[in-house]
Amino acid sequence: MLKTKTWIAIFSVLLTICVGITIVLYTKKPEEHTVQILQNGTCIREIDLSQVEEPYSFTVEDPNGGSNTISVEPGRICVSQADCPDHVCIRRGWLSDSMEPIVCLPHKLTIQIKGESDLDTLAQ
Repeated sequence: MLKTKTWIAIFSVLLTICVGITIVLYTKKPEEHTVQILQNGTCIREIDLSQVEEPYSFTVEDPNGGSNTISVEPGRICVSQADCPDHVCIRRGWLSDSMEPIVCLPHKLTIQIKGESDLDTLAQ
């Protein structure tokens, strides 16, 4: 049978490990609220949605003549107008947290939470 000092040492080690794990889990970095706007796979703009104070819109031009109007509000972003034939990007709605990205295939435009991609999701 183990002596009392041995049990106290084992308990102390386990308690230290539990406290360490708790500290690591509760001091995580806050969620990323930066979105990337990509065209042809190249990042053309980054917006930190947590820093947006007033709603605004801007237009992204496609090299082939198309355009998408992007609306930004505090904590969220969407494609509000587009001259593509199917308007899937508009119907996608608002992107706010780590949801599926907004994609406009005719204009090769993607709006996604920074760091989020299919590979990142699969790796998690």
